[in-house]
Amino acid sequence: MEQKKTKTRILERKNEVISGLKSFGTKLYDQLDQGVFPTINMPSRSTENINYDPVLRQFILGDKSVSRSARNIRHVKPFTQLAWAAMFSNELTTQRKTSTLRDVYYSAQAYEMTFTDQQESNNIITDLETVTGYSREDFNIFPEERSAVFGDLTIEYTVPGYEGRTMNLTSHPDGVLIGPALTSSEFAGTSADKVIAIEKGGLFTRFIEENVHRKHNALLVMTGGQAPRQTRQFIRRLHDELNLPVYILTDGDPWGMHIAMVIIAGSANAAHLRELNTPDAKWSGVWATDIVNYKLPTDPLDEVDIKRLYELQKDPRYKDDPLWQREIKTFLKIKRKAEQEAFSRYGLTYIVDEYLPTKLEETK
Repeated sequence: MEQKKTKTRILERKNEVISGLKSFGTKLYDQLDQGVFPTINMPSRSTENINYDPVLRQFILGDKSVSRSARNIRHVKPFTQLAWAAMFSNELTTQRKTSTLRDVYYSAQAYEMTFTDQQESNNIITDLETVTGYSREDFNIFPEERSAVFGDLTIEYTVPGYEGRTMNLTSHPDGVLIGPALTSSEFAGTSADKVIAIEKGGLFTRFIEENVHRKHNALLVMTGGQAPRQTRQFIRRLHDELNLPVYILTDGDPWGMHIAMVIIAGSANAAHLRELNTPDAKWSGVWATDIVNYKLPTDPLDEVDIKRLYELQKDPRYKDDPLWQREIKTFLKIKRKAEQEAFSRYGLTYIVDEYLPTKLEETK
């Protein structure tokens, strides 16, 4: 019954996305039929229009909007690029094919649609997300970056040619890539009672070697630095659909803090989207106070690190939380940072045997 509900949800989502793209195109055609220059209106993504919503616990866009009109010669190029991106996304979605952001950039040339560089192409895809309210992943467009997952979760594929096939995510000792096929799969069953998200591949491998997934009944997710959006969405699904609490382990520095915060509260760049964050996830370490309490080997914070800490101190995602403010102040006080690997000074398995159980209990 649960699998049938999931299949229905996936089909409904696909139909919604296709309908949204067709609605976008229909509005342009209707304006042309009426003899007026077509105009595209969308929420503004300017920094002044990005606000933090304490109820949703993420950034959202405000009420300001921008327009692109075929009447304005300066708007003609981005207008046509956006219309092409919608057409190309419709092809991908209806034909159940995937593309990377890099692919989109080169595919445009086959249609004699030019972009100055890939960043311009990426920005147009983001515009399409903003106009339609759907993410690029809904259009089957993915970045090159890949994260990985390992643990007792059986998934059922929904991609063409693999429908109905199942796989347990302990099947590969290096973990399973979090790609389009995995993120669109159904969750068939798990014995895990938590998710541990890990910033770096080295510690992810160590955790697999030391059977952390069994010892702590956990699904292990390697984010590979800042977690790609599809990985953040996958973590959200694990939390929402399987009711699994999420714990995050990063390096003990301002950049590691922010990797955790983006998983928890999202990013300003994705303020136009929902369900890419997991508000109840916990940053379990490495904290600045851990550096002090565990007497870890450290490196000095440089000027860029310190500047970043002052920026985070004012960020609304950090501002009202005593834990985050305490850790920022501690970093500024000790002016030191430490990597996850620093625990190896106490032996290869210390982080698994001593630190991890303590932190999981502390951040319940």
